[in-house]
Amino acid sequence: MVTRRNVRYSPLATDEDSFIDTTGLDRPFDPRFDFTPRALDRVPWKSIALALFLLLLGTTLLVISFFVFTGHMGGERSQAYGLLVLGILSFLPGFYETRTAYYAWRGAKGYSFAAIPAY
Repeated sequence: MVTRRNVRYSPLATDEDSFIDTTGLDRPFDPRFDFTPRALDRVPWKSIALALFLLLLGTTLLVISFFVFTGHMGGERSQAYGLLVLGILSFLPGFYETRTAYYAWRGAKGYSFAAIPAY
């Protein structure tokens, strides 16, 4: 690979005087980062309902598998393993999306309803 040793680099010119500071801070205002579409403010109710359904279904399946494992309910261990796997597969995405929706509703930093896919 050929290297160029005699190349002189210079920083690009910045035109910070054209920015208007509307935030009152000591940093320049950049309009590229000021865009907030209204789609980011919408609450995806269908997605939240699906997340709550998955959370409740997963919790129910996990509790039933626990009861089968401990012998409080009739059934074989193979059935309990199946319920355990299905419970985990439905509980984890339901918990994650419900937690994201809750933190976005509370206004926690870094969480927004835009992180939840809309169906």
